[in-house]
Amino acid sequence: MTPATQPPGIQPESTALFREAAAAADTVARQLERNDALVRELARALRETPPPFAATCARGSSDHAATYAKYVIETQSGCVTASASPSVESIYAVPLRLRGALYIVISQSGASPDLLRSAEAARKAGARVVALVNAEGSPLAGLADTVIPLHAGPEHSVAATKSYLGSLSAILHLTAHWRQDTALLDALHGLPDQLRRAFELDWSPLVDGLADVQDMFVLGRGYGLAAAQEAALKLKETCALHAEAFSSAEVRHGPMELVGPHLPVLLFAQDDGALEGTLQAAAEFRQRGTHVWIAAPGATGHHALPIVASTQPLCAPILAIQSFYRAVNALAIKRGRDPDRPPHLAKVTETV
Repeated sequence: MTPATQPPGIQPESTALFREAAAAADTVARQLERNDALVRELARALRETPPPFAATCARGSSDHAATYAKYVIETQSGCVTASASPSVESIYAVPLRLRGALYIVISQSGASPDLLRSAEAARKAGARVVALVNAEGSPLAGLADTVIPLHAGPEHSVAATKSYLGSLSAILHLTAHWRQDTALLDALHGLPDQLRRAFELDWSPLVDGLADVQDMFVLGRGYGLAAAQEAALKLKETCALHAEAFSSAEVRHGPMELVGPHLPVLLFAQDDGALEGTLQAAAEFRQRGTHVWIAAPGATGHHALPIVASTQPLCAPILAIQSFYRAVNALAIKRGRDPDRPPHLAKVTETV
């Protein structure tokens, strides 16, 4: 790959991606204020009539939020949570047995036809359909039993940022009330200020290190897997950089053979039971001559990226991906691209 040059007239702070990511803190603050009564009522209903299981339905960045929802709901409530494929309904027309289930549909636009058909089928099957959606007047909102607005406001950059972070905070908000977890609620109320600090952190070593890279891995585990998936997607869509996301455990089952001096790694981790193993994997990669950038508590050395510490491991991926958004915006420009306008992508992808 030839060295990239910055597009004339584009400065990192001038992009919609930059402005919208910076507004994520306000998104979370609005959610906590405007959605609290609604979320409390839904959480009460879930406690009174516990669902036998939960299912998520989403595409793109919203599906990474669904990955996060799986780990948060399962670890905090014990309710098994699986990803429902929209194509089972939209292409194969197979009715799923969903009676009594919690069915969470996550969408920025609320307009994708396959998500709409899946939500409608889930409701007919007897599931409680909950829509996490930014467009409150969307068709999806009209199909749901409960609508949890993301309150992200208009989002013009093709790469979703504040709506993605809003989806994660909405999941945490619901889970905290479901469990009646006052410590998690306190952490949520501190999240807007932490997001503002996270967006100011300097990840320029990552930007400089990836300026001419063609392929890489992005790793996370548990709560951090969603951050890895989201970062890999953003690297593809804004930077045309081939990035693949893996669990830091699953990468050992084959993909690790590819790791070496020409395939760098970005690694996300949080301070929980996954941290030690994730840092061990980073050390093994370095022994192979790999450049490994780490966004994790306790990481040291030249490739350790600064993070905002949180008392709640569940909040760590939200803060880390906020820092990453600023970096990937700068990286796209450094590689000669406009991060707001990927040439082959549109803001709303209508999959059937």
